[in-house]
Parts: sequence; structure tokens; C-alpha cells
Amino acid sequence: MKTATFLTFVGDQCGKAEEAINFYTSVFPNSEINSIKKYSEGESGGTPELIKYGVFTLNGTKYMVAESNYNHNWSFTPAVSLFISDNSEDVIQTLFEKLVSNGGQVMVPLDDYKGEGDYGFGKKFGWCQDKFGMSWQFILTE
Repeated sequence: MKTATFLTFVGDQCGKAEEAINFYTSVFPNSEINSIKKYSEGESGGTPELIKYGVFTLNGTKYMVAESNYNHNWSFTPAVSLFISDNSEDVIQTLFEKLVSNGGQVMVPLDDYKGEGDYGFGKKFGWCQDKFGMSWQFILTE
């Protein structure tokens, strides 16, 4: 059995999936776009400029992506986020800053807890949302 993260761009995010995966693969090392299949003219669920199914890799982890122009009652939510851990403070800081640039937002500042201890799983923690609505958590490991 295999599991994978599947990102569905709907609502305000529909039409932004290709831009998002180009952005993500430029931010993370060892990343690439593996495949993109777009809708055919007249095909249900999308138009030829939208991604019907795509696969991309971020630092060795594969993700799947699709877009739908149907009127869905859901979209991305901070309740589900991509979790990044690394033992380099520079790596964590750089990735965090790139993801909040150009319209992203900081949800929990990347911080070292100001002497108040930690969250139990790392020395430094931060949470952000990128301009596409995807949430990311960062932890500096030892």
C-alpha cells in the first residue's frame, strides 16, 4: 500500500495549480514536475488550461495535484498542512520566507519560543500559508 498527498485546486484557487507547482519546485531542492495532464476540450470537470491530473516531487516526496471548476463547498484549510523539518536553521528560515513572499501570510512566526520551552518536537517552530492557500509548518530539529 502507498499513500500520497493530493492537492485539489478549486474555487478561488482553480487555475493556479500549475503556477503553484512551478513555485514549489523552484523553492524546494531536489524537486521536479513529473507529469501534467490537462483536460480535453469539452471534458467534464475542467477546461483545457486546467490540470486534470499532475504529479510533482518536492525534495524526493511525490505529490499529486488536480483542478476542478465545479462549485465545491471546500478548499484548502490550515487544518491540513505540509510539515517540513530540518536541522538547519538557515534552510528552515529560507523556505519559510520564500513561501510567505508574494502574498502569503505568517500564521505562527518562526520563533525559538523566547525561553518558554518548546512544543515538544523541536527547537524552533513556525506556520505559514502561501499565496495559493496551502499551509506549511516548519520545525527546526536537533
